[in-house]
Amino acid sequence: MNSKRPLVRRTAAVAAAGAAALVLAACGGNSDSSAGHDGHATKSPSASSAPASQGQHNVADVAFAQGMIPHHRQAVEMADLAPSRAESAEVKKLAEDIKKAQDPEIKTMSGWLASWGEEVPAGGAMGHSAHGTSGMMTTEEMDQLKNSSGKAFDTAFMEMMIKHHEGAVAMARTEQADGAYEPAKKTAGAIITSQTAEITQMNKLLGKN
Repeated sequence: MNSKRPLVRRTAAVAAAGAAALVLAACGGNSDSSAGHDGHATKSPSASSAPASQGQHNVADVAFAQGMIPHHRQAVEMADLAPSRAESAEVKKLAEDIKKAQDPEIKTMSGWLASWGEEVPAGGAMGHSAHGTSGMMTTEEMDQLKNSSGKAFDTAFMEMMIKHHEGAVAMARTEQADGAYEPAKKTAGAIITSQTAEITQMNKLLGKN
């Protein structure tokens, strides 16, 4: 009788181990299938850990930075024309203020994208401006501005910059509504405040207010 007991125990142990293996396999299968049903399941660990050192960001933040960088570059390009072409001291000062505000923001947003491992838009704005979206000037409009001077430049510059600013404000409002990265939302708020004020100023200079 005694000689049979170890055999019984061994058989029970093997059976138990086999059952445990089946349970583990079943659990593994369930986790795989649940990950398959949820497309975000396999991406969430890396997505949540990657921006941990900079703060949480989302696709809206990336779109904001990638869209605003070429937008700002074109505004700076327009502002660079003012010192040699504008007649109005107010327009020259406005152009200077625009450049001072937007140059640092371009660098800041480029830094965000680099830290997130996202593409920083290539230099220049004209590749994006041809679409005429978000208040961007077309190549033809930029040529018109470059070929004007005096009062004609002042009027064209302000009319175009109002349109340009309105596009930027709309983009910034989208970022505030949909973004998750606090520094980006703060920058969006600053853009809304400063560019709305400049729109008001330009409308007054144009005699529209």
